[in-house]
Amino acid sequence: MANKRDYYEVLGVDRNAPGAEIKKAFRKLAMQSHPDRNKDHGAEGRFKEINEAYEVLSDPEKRAAYDRFGHAGPQGFGGRGFEGFDFGGFGDIFEAFFGGMGTARRGGPRRGDDLRHSLTISFEEAVFGCEKEVEIVRVEVCSVCHGTKHEPGSEPETCSACNGTGEVRRAQRSIFGRFINVTTCSQCYGEGSIITKPCPDCKGQGRERKARKVAIKVPPGVDDDIQIRLSGEGDVGRNGGSPGNLYVTLSVREHKLFKRDGDHILYELPINFAQAALGDEVEIPTLDDGFTLKIPAGCQNGRIFRLKEKGVPHLRGHGRGDQLVRVHVVTPQPLDDKQKKLFNELARSLGEATLPREDKSFFDRIKDTFGGGS
Repeated sequence: MANKRDYYEVLGVDRNAPGAEIKKAFRKLAMQSHPDRNKDHGAEGRFKEINEAYEVLSDPEKRAAYDRFGHAGPQGFGGRGFEGFDFGGFGDIFEAFFGGMGTARRGGPRRGDDLRHSLTISFEEAVFGCEKEVEIVRVEVCSVCHGTKHEPGSEPETCSACNGTGEVRRAQRSIFGRFINVTTCSQCYGEGSIITKPCPDCKGQGRERKARKVAIKVPPGVDDDIQIRLSGEGDVGRNGGSPGNLYVTLSVREHKLFKRDGDHILYELPINFAQAALGDEVEIPTLDDGFTLKIPAGCQNGRIFRLKEKGVPHLRGHGRGDQLVRVHVVTPQPLDDKQKKLFNELARSLGEATLPREDKSFFDRIKDTFGGGS
């Protein structure tokens, strides 16, 4: 008796604390020390001590006697221990008093699983969009039993353990009074019925795996690693649950002429020295059709021309990017005797080569091109 702690100290409240404060302190401490949540050594002992203190201090008559006589009161509080109270079902007490920690019925609706698929498309298909058909394997409702799980013509039997409810209820007494503990039926697993003749095709699962072809609409402007979601095209749900989704990840093949930078198309245009020096008009490819580009006389290597609205359609929004044409002056090789003679004469007439004066550097011009400058 001498080793027992003061009940007010156990709950951490003042001796004049009202009943509501005592109840609040008990709830907090019970949550912290409940053995189902607290696996520390001694948690069960603390939980019993907290319950014993609350049993006394929550009852006005017992509390008055405790305040007068302490642990050695007329009835000897704590002397009988917890006789008449069941502390074996901590989970049941905790669930009934605080809520939560219940057991969900297995027979309830469950959403189907999501599926993933990879699709490779061409550069042009990514730019302009396309429609594709892919074959997937997914879980569907059994075509024989139509999801009932039992053999056609037979009927499941009502579970005798739960009388078709899928739940088993047990009355339990605790320090808080009489509570009803609800658990999932262990015989029918929450279904409420037992199938004596399962479907021979799906073995009583109500679902089967099947190969299906699914149409995919690829919008214009997609790129590598873009993911398209097809709602409801995944595995079928259980017990009437909604189906999962199908996620298609795109992979775009490279183009032999073009490269992509966001919504812009990059194209390298090779020209010779004469075209660069004298100027020319050349046909260049675009994603739509041919385009005649006018090269001015004295065009330098690396110059970039912008063809507006010849790029990739914006995936979200209106309009298109641009096609950027970068000039690459190609040095001819090998040269024959006549060409060498002409280049020697040209070299003598040109004198020593000097860099042209420019107000902006090459990198500034690239920045202006991408940023919309002139």
